[in-house]
Amino acid sequence: MATTVGPAAVFALVRRRSFGPYFAGNALSASGTWFQNLAGALLVYRLTHSAFLLGVLNFCQFAPVLLLAPWAGSAADRRDRRRLLFVAQTSAAVLAVLLAALAWAGLARAWVVIVVALGLGVTTAASIPSQQALLASLVEPHELSTAVALNSMTYNIARAAGPVAAAASVEYLGIPASFLLNAGSYLAFVGALVVIRPRAQEKAPRESSRLRDALPPLRDDPRLLAFLIVVAAVGFASDPVNTLAPAFAHEFGHRDTIAGFIIGAFGAGAVTAALVVAGRVAGSRRRMAGTLSLLGFGVVAFGLSPWLPLGFVFLFVAGLGYLASNTSATTRLQLGVSEAQRGRIMALWGVAFLGLRPLASLADGAIAATFGVRAAGVVLALPALAGAAWLTASSAGLRDRERGGEHRLAQLAASRPGGESEDRDGAPAGESGRDVVADHRTLGGPDDPPERDRP
Repeated sequence: MATTVGPAAVFALVRRRSFGPYFAGNALSASGTWFQNLAGALLVYRLTHSAFLLGVLNFCQFAPVLLLAPWAGSAADRRDRRRLLFVAQTSAAVLAVLLAALAWAGLARAWVVIVVALGLGVTTAASIPSQQALLASLVEPHELSTAVALNSMTYNIARAAGPVAAAASVEYLGIPASFLLNAGSYLAFVGALVVIRPRAQEKAPRESSRLRDALPPLRDDPRLLAFLIVVAAVGFASDPVNTLAPAFAHEFGHRDTIAGFIIGAFGAGAVTAALVVAGRVAGSRRRMAGTLSLLGFGVVAFGLSPWLPLGFVFLFVAGLGYLASNTSATTRLQLGVSEAQRGRIMALWGVAFLGLRPLASLADGAIAATFGVRAAGVVLALPALAGAAWLTASSAGLRDRERGGEHRLAQLAASRPGGESEDRDGAPAGESGRDVVADHRTLGGPDDPPERDRP
């Protein structure tokens, strides 16, 4: 039976009661987060005019992920993931209401915004492993790549629409109202969690759900570690667009509220990519190298662009590469482990994608303060370009090894009496050799088969 791909795969999955409410609630929550992020960044920047403090603000949003997500991953494998999400999202709503009240009272100084961002970072750290691992319980295994793309799409619909709506909210409703709208978005996701009915979760026993028990799969299958490195590179390259958007708007000679359009252009490219990759299994290393190149060169070109309209085009291209790369690596991570390990593996995903962002945010702020925001954009894109170069080189090396293996097998077949072309197990020459050459410990070649769940 033909597999549905593209927009048709998206709409088929969104119509499902098991997935549609989750998708909608997650999209609203992610959009509300951009109200929080943009309003918070604008408030801090207006109070201090400090690019460094923008980096500190982002650091506090993501540092808890680095510190707490590993333990949250263990909890996600031992306990009900939906309940964990319910508690974390409700707590985030309370914090957002508190910040809105303080802002209305005129008490939201820069340090207050930063402290609340730290608290919201804790709720994010608690949510990430459960939020990512829950996907596999809402869809069938063959639909997981589409679900991962749609999950990424929610953040990028938010990235496209959220900042623009947030900029309008700040402009016409004010910063306190924007914080309150964020609180409402968290509650929308809580409502979606009440509605959905995920499949029964295979829980790990307490003695085997420690974080260190998630490390052997990385040692046994180095591809998983490579995918985590790709995810980290994607996070670093996209960070300047998020962290320094108000400073970029000022650099291009516009009001700081244009930051919403800067982030939105990047998100529009990501949403477009989600519609393209939906229903398709993660591609080869050569394709991943191409998408990483789009991300890296797009961010570099934006940083060097002399005009903001031209910069929007480069951001759109960068967004395409961002989502395609992240979806490919994340899908392979999800499918590369068992259900009982998925929470801890996705905790490591959270560390790679968001937990290392504090380092990127501090680097953004420091480089921008010393050399300017354009230099920060160029420097943070370099890991993605390095990853693309490595994937390209390793893909070429794998093809050479495969050709060499096929040549040796052909020579062996020709040297046998009677020109036998079968190996000792009766397989046609080249099939068993191909299995050895395309060993599962490589990152996958140009014609990677779909990943499979491990027992």
